[in-house]
Amino acid sequence: MKNVALGCLLSALVVLVAAPASAQLALPSPSPSAKVAQDVGVTSISIDYSSPGVKGRKVWGDLVPWDKPWRTGANAATKITFSHDVTFGGKAVPAGTYSIVTLPSQKGWKVMLNKELGLFSTPAQYSAANDVATVAATTAAIPSRERLTYVFSNTTDDSTSLDLEWEKLRVSVPIKTDTATFAKANIEKTAQQSASEHAQAARYVADSTKDYVAALKLADASVAINSNWYNQWIRADILARDGKFAEARKAAQIAWDLGEKDPNFFYKNQVSKALADWKNK
Repeated sequence: MKNVALGCLLSALVVLVAAPASAQLALPSPSPSAKVAQDVGVTSISIDYSSPGVKGRKVWGDLVPWDKPWRTGANAATKITFSHDVTFGGKAVPAGTYSIVTLPSQKGWKVMLNKELGLFSTPAQYSAANDVATVAATTAAIPSRERLTYVFSNTTDDSTSLDLEWEKLRVSVPIKTDTATFAKANIEKTAQQSASEHAQAARYVADSTKDYVAALKLADASVAINSNWYNQWIRADILARDGKFAEARKAAQIAWDLGEKDPNFFYKNQVSKALADWKNK
């Protein structure tokens, strides 16, 4: 029997030794990682954090001390990311990623966004000098919530509320974004890109197929979207190739006038030469 038992023990040891060194034991985390995201108009906001539980403990003033900076989650620092500039609690904050630090107090909470993303892990420590915003938060009593959770509420096209909920407390900060301005910029950017694509297509058709009627339609479409020196020059070049020099010179003059205001007028010499060459044609 002793030999049998010894053999079983040796077999078990062989299995343990043979197991891959990289194997991970999957167990529940005491403070599982979590992520929440919200689009506000065209601005994306996301939060990465670890979610501790109450577990029968006294949270406020004990597990989380009053009047001391808190990383506002468990494990690594809680991080918030904005895809566009926002106002956070009334303070302007550039697009980017920040650590969320809070100062819990019975007199009123403060919430800070900090540029140091490695807070509360060696060697990084919280420094108010790295805050990009320090704002007052509102608090409210809520039904009991076991795990710390971040929630976006009251979201519109221009605003949302960032709410931290844990135990029987909600801490809230309003976030606003200038959606109209960002949307306008996106429209203008798309128009410029579309105009450029039409102009490039016009040049390609003129070069490859010599179908100047089709090429001119593409150039005209580019000008209609966003008139600039480049598409006016493409249009002028196509007209000239088709023997329409009077119209070509008018387009080249527009290209010249627009190009003189652009430091990247890289066809300046070609346009100048064309204006001279086409003058008497």
